Amino acid sequence: MQRRSYLAWLAFAALPALSTRPGHAADAPALLLANVYRPGMALADYWVSEKYDGVRGYWDGHTLRTRGGETVVAPAWFTASWPSTPMDGELWAGRGRFAHAQSTTRQQQPNDLAWRQMRFMVFDLPRHGDTFDERLRSLNALVMQINQPWVQAVPQKRIENDAALQALLQRTVRAGGEGLMLHRGSSRYQSGRSDDLVKVKTHDDTEARVVAHLPGKGRHAGRMGALLVEMPSGQRFRLGAGFSDAQRAAPPPVGSWVTYRFRGTHDGGLPRFASFVRVREDMPAAR
Repeated sequence: MQRRSYLAWLAFAALPALSTRPGHAADAPALLLANVYRPGMALADYWVSEKYDGVRGYWDGHTLRTRGGETVVAPAWFTASWPSTPMDGELWAGRGRFAHAQSTTRQQQPNDLAWRQMRFMVFDLPRHGDTFDERLRSLNALVMQINQPWVQAVPQKRIENDAALQALLQRTVRAGGEGLMLHRGSSRYQSGRSDDLVKVKTHDDTEARVVAHLPGKGRHAGRMGALLVEMPSGQRFRLGAGFSDAQRAAPPPVGSWVTYRFRGTHDGGLPRFASFVRVREDMPAAR
């Protein structure tokens, strides 16, 4: 048994490395991505808003797309009269309803009833050349001009200090929210991760690509025991916690992206106490 497990591990480890750019197709939009909040950051420089647990949506002026570049097939009425101005936002179905948002935006034949429960929460204008302070004024004016109840500008406010930020975070989470976002007022829109956009949550989470299914032992014999996943850095680790029996019997496919939670990292950068959360169907799998 040990020899078979070892040979299986060798086969998995020999698989070719996958792309390390999370969720990016060839035509993926160049979006601003968030770093993680660190105590001591200059909060006076930032606007704060709720972090919406939905699907990232990018309106390029003609088509609604996901973070990975895939087209979102929305009903014609949903994007009717939208301007040619690109908008960055979240396709959101409400607190605690990520599954609805993900399934709705993945459908190739739009479900009108499901889309009636969706909102496009606009938080930035990627092609606007000015600072976020100025973009915010233009964004609010643009959403008012669109004048559709399912298109909303994300409310932004200032925060005084870390204690006030943590208090707001706890109130938001208790009410069913996912966390908070900080957006630097003096920043100009640029793609990639930076401290211009920062997420504040009660736990850390991120994505990794599934490289292989590792066989289970004991009560998990005959089904998946853990996923071998690869981080954007190229580092790989076993993700074995957080799965239901049904997910172990039918695990996320190789090449797909999964979200996992963790509590800090080891010195080498690997996550501590990593636990599976869900499959990210809005991030394209490896071909």
